Amino acid sequence: MKHKIESSWKGNMKFDALVSGHHVIMDALPEVGGENSGPRPKELMLASVAGCTGMDVASILKKMKVELESFKIEVEADLTEEHPKQYSKMHITYMFKGENLEMEKLKKAVDLSQEKYCGVSAMYRKAMELTYEIKILE
Repeated sequence: MKHKIESSWKGNMKFDALVSGHHVIMDALPEVGGENSGPRPKELMLASVAGCTGMDVASILKKMKVELESFKIEVEADLTEEHPKQYSKMHITYMFKGENLEMEKLKKAVDLSQEKYCGVSAMYRKAMELTYEIKILE
């Protein structure tokens, strides 16, 4: 199986990527020639890992019959100073809110995603240190 996207230049620093039939606009900040009309490509890497692991965790917790009030994922990455600028370390924080949430079930779902299912995490782990933590919000 292969994945394929198409990205079209829209002038200046703007690109429109067609991904699974959906348009994703990417752009740069004005100080480097863009119009800030979309996210930067590297930042989309953070969104990709959040989406991948988030879908895994939501699916696993649903099968475990865990009821969530809310579920957020924060991804923070350290960018190198030298070119080519790349992420050297990434940290994922899973934040859950709900009544009587069991840390053991949340941990099992997150660990399964990180260790078995999330392909984006698996790829990133080959390139950088990837860590994660779980928080239950009040």
